[in-house]
Amino acid sequence: MHVHDDTIISFEANTGLRDLVVGEGRPDPAMEHEIDQQIFHIRMANSQGRRESASLLLKKMYGWRGYAVDPNSSHALNKITLFAETGGVTVGTMSLCLDDDDIGLPADENFRDKLDELRGQRRRLCEPSRLAIDKGVSKRVFAALIHISYIYAHNIHGYSDYVIEVNPRHVMFYKRMLGFRDFGGERPCTRVGAPAVLLRLDLDYMGEQIREFGGLMERQTTERSFYPYFFPTHDEPGITSRLMQGRN
Repeated sequence: MHVHDDTIISFEANTGLRDLVVGEGRPDPAMEHEIDQQIFHIRMANSQGRRESASLLLKKMYGWRGYAVDPNSSHALNKITLFAETGGVTVGTMSLCLDDDDIGLPADENFRDKLDELRGQRRRLCEPSRLAIDKGVSKRVFAALIHISYIYAHNIHGYSDYVIEVNPRHVMFYKRMLGFRDFGGERPCTRVGAPAVLLRLDLDYMGEQIREFGGLMERQTTERSFYPYFFPTHDEPGITSRLMQGRN
C-alpha cells in the first residue's frame, strides 16, 4: 500500500468491474475504456472542484441510462463524498449520508416507515448513495470506497447499519457480494425515476467479514464476495487516523 500526498489511501490495481449504477441499459462504446495496472487514490470531495468532478462522473454513469440525478442534495450537512482517481481522472465516487433527527436520510423519501422501525430499535443508520464506478475500473476501487465509508461510519462515528436503495436488477449483487438483506420491498424511487428496493446491512457483520477476508484477494480462496478486495485490517488504523485528521 502507498500513502500519497493528501490521499486517504492509495493502491495498485488493474481492470475488472463494470459500473454500478441504478438500472441497466445498452452500453455506449464511447464510454468503454481499459485501465491497466495503475495507482488509484481515494480522497474526500471536500472542495468545489472535487465535488464537481465527482458529480460529472455520476451524471455520466446515470445520465446515459436515462436516470435523473438531482445536482442539489438536501443532505449536504450530514454527508461525506469520496472519490477515486487515477492519472488525474475521477473513476469512482460514492456519498455516505449519516442519519440525524433534523435531516434524516435520502431513503426516508420512499421508505420512512421502514427506517423508523430501525430507529425505534435505537439503531444508528447511514446510507451509501450516489455510487458510480466508471467502466473498466478495478473492483478494488468499489471495495475501497465501501471499506473507507465503513471505517468512517462505524469505527469513527459508531453507526450500526447501512440502508441502501438499489434497482431491483442489482439486489442479488449487493446480497451476494456484501451480505445485504431485504428490508423494505420494492417501491418507486422518486429521485431517479426508477423502482428501488430497500436493503439493510448490519455493520458488525461487515466488520466480521473484513477481519476474516480483507486483503486476501491474491490468495487462493473460495470466498466469492467482495470482502477479499477490502483492505487488510492492519491498514485500518492509518485510514482512520487520516479520516480523523480531515486529510483527503
